[in-house]
Parts: sequence; C-alpha cells; structure tokens
Amino acid sequence: MGLFGKFPAVMTDKREIETLVRSLRPHRVNNAELIRLGPNGDGGYLVPNDLDGVEAIFSPGVSLVSGFEKDCAALGIKSYLADRSVAGPAEQDGLFHFTRKHIGATSNADFMTLDEWVTGSVASTASDLMLQIDIEGYEYEVFLAVTDALMKRFRVVVVEFHSLYQLWVKSFFNMANSVFKKIQQTHTCVHIHPNNCCGAVAREGLEIPRAMEFTFYRNDRIEASCPESDFPHKLDCDNTDRPPLNLPRCWYT
Repeated sequence: MGLFGKFPAVMTDKREIETLVRSLRPHRVNNAELIRLGPNGDGGYLVPNDLDGVEAIFSPGVSLVSGFEKDCAALGIKSYLADRSVAGPAEQDGLFHFTRKHIGATSNADFMTLDEWVTGSVASTASDLMLQIDIEGYEYEVFLAVTDALMKRFRVVVVEFHSLYQLWVKSFFNMANSVFKKIQQTHTCVHIHPNNCCGAVAREGLEIPRAMEFTFYRNDRIEASCPESDFPHKLDCDNTDRPPLNLPRCWYT
C-alpha cells in the first residue's frame, strides 16, 4: 500500500500546492501582536491581541482541557462549546454554554451547522465573534457550508487543519484549496503552528506537516502588516512530548 492508499489517485501538480502555500504565508500585524490563550501545550493557541468587543467564542470540539475557553472567560468573553462525543467541557465556568452535538454541514439529531448554532446562541446579528475549531477533519465541510455573512462576524479564526499531507491528492487539494480561498476572502493568516503529534511528509522539495494550527485575522482589523519570517514564535509550544516539529521554511520563505 502506498502513502496515499491502496488505489492510484490523481496527484496534484507541485505548482498548485506551492501557490496555495505562498498564499498562506503568515503576516505580522503591526497593530496587534500575538498573545497565547490556553495552556503551554495542546489546547493553547496564538491570537491577535485585539479581543475587546468580542461577544463570544464558538469552540466546537471539546477535549480534555478547556484552558483556551477559560482564558477567554477571564476576559469576559462567553464560550459556546459543542461536541456530541462528550457529556460536557473539561472544566466549568459561568460563561460556558455547552451543546451536545457535532458541528457539520447538515442538521439532524447529532449534527448542526455553524450558522444554526450561532443563530440559536447569540441574539445580536452584528456583534464580533471568535471561532476556535478542532474537529478532527470535519473542519473542511464546516467551512464549505458556513455563510459568508457569518464568516465576516468572526474577528479571529483559529482552526486545526488535519490530513494536510493529502494535498498531494488532487481531490483533497481541490476541497482544501476551496476552504482556504473562502477564509482568505475576509481574513489573513497571521500564524501557523504544526502539531508535533504526527510528523510531516516531504515530497518534491515541499514539507507538509500532517496537522497544523492556523490563526486568521479579519482584514478590516489590520492596519498594516508584513510577511513573518521568524519561526517558531516565542510563545509556541509543542502539543505532545514527541520530537519538536517547527514550521518548515517553505511555508514562510
């Protein structure tokens, strides 16, 4: 069995992947330095220090820690959490609101869409929100299903993208490329952190970590920016006790 499965797959041209990677080069924002919310390990993320006025964070995918949401609560930001596979968040807080459903592209007994969740949770239709999403591969369908109007409400988007090594498979690349293009209509990538849980795949001079955490910042909040060239960030931390995995240079040079 080969790297991408038992049966032959149509492969992506290297130039297409290079174009996508270049479009995702993180930018340093002059008016909002990055801060860390959450623990020094898995579940902690870097976000722009521009959270005043954010009404709520929507955080699908509940893990064994809720440090990110706790830090948001300390700033007075309500947290809406959702996950069908657990009975509730790892920690409790008066600003936590939990729904026992998965987030996906459709609505049924087990799933709800991101738009449905937000509409049923916050009364305002114009307030700024934040999204932090880690749902083990379902993130692609969630972003393809979300409306442009809701995307414009998220001041900050933090997402862990999985199975990125499959960008070499044309069908996966087409889906992922559509997702990244959709996000980039309204947001700019300001940070990428590889999850060192499962290594990277090197092919034709490109190195692609299997899973990476991306931070996007809404364009209207950016006064000035420039491409970032200093990685890892001083606030980055390994997700696991496995060997460190820094962002490969092809993602920022």
